[in-house]
Amino acid sequence: MLDYAQLETLATVIRCGSFEIAAAQLNVTQSAISQRIRHLEERVGSPLVRRGHPCTGTETGLRLARHVEDVALLETQLNDTLPRPSGRIRIAVNADSLATWLIPALAQVDNTLFDLVVDDQDHSAEWLKRGHVSAAITAVAHPPQGCDSQALGAMRYHATASPDYVERHFPQGVTRAALQQAPLMVFNSKDGLQHAWMKENFQLIHSGPSHTIPSTNAFVEGARTGLGWGMNPEMLIADDLASGALVALEPNCPFDTPLYWQSSRLLGAVLAPLTRCIRDAARQHLRATD
Repeated sequence: MLDYAQLETLATVIRCGSFEIAAAQLNVTQSAISQRIRHLEERVGSPLVRRGHPCTGTETGLRLARHVEDVALLETQLNDTLPRPSGRIRIAVNADSLATWLIPALAQVDNTLFDLVVDDQDHSAEWLKRGHVSAAITAVAHPPQGCDSQALGAMRYHATASPDYVERHFPQGVTRAALQQAPLMVFNSKDGLQHAWMKENFQLIHSGPSHTIPSTNAFVEGARTGLGWGMNPEMLIADDLASGALVALEPNCPFDTPLYWQSSRLLGAVLAPLTRCIRDAARQHLRATD
């Protein structure tokens, strides 16, 4: 049987990214932290922490850290007369949900700490599949084994740019040829929204040069200032569209991305309050899907 003090130490090191900070948080010496990790690695027979600045977990280390934090969550279901420390829930989320509707939903959940992992909505479910998170907001409908999936609604995007950018790069209108030359923006290498929109509306696979801007708010600002065009969430740019600071490349061609809430079935009862808040917020902010 694994030592849960050692497992808690592992989870703290990975979460803090530092043996020193973990020692201060657990109120033990840094030497004690190192000994616990070493003994656990010997017991498991595998490296669990990649030493560095910051420290990170190996694949096995991340799974064990997730396990001990899930156990802590389950312990919050014990009788109310027992001490109930705050539970910690690790969730994989897409950046646009985080920047728009998600935080108010999390704020409605009492006695809970959150550890948010940001990844593209097409890839966030992989964190759940690998056992690194307890829940995920994802564009993937089918859940991993042992998990449930609930439709939340769709986040609407518009291909947008500044009026000056449109005048410079699309003087004859938005065409396949112009799109292949006009600079666009992508969030990161996983971001396929721009290409999906071009494929759906222009049957275009290849595009022009691109900027990489891994920040939702900076992405909008890049469109406002004429740096490039990109797919921006309607919730973030409604005022810009109304004022004319941004214009849609094709006003009648929005792009809807369905989102799903996927969570561990084992933790269903523990996650129920969070699930309710997530679904309530989604009904308020996302578009209904069939």
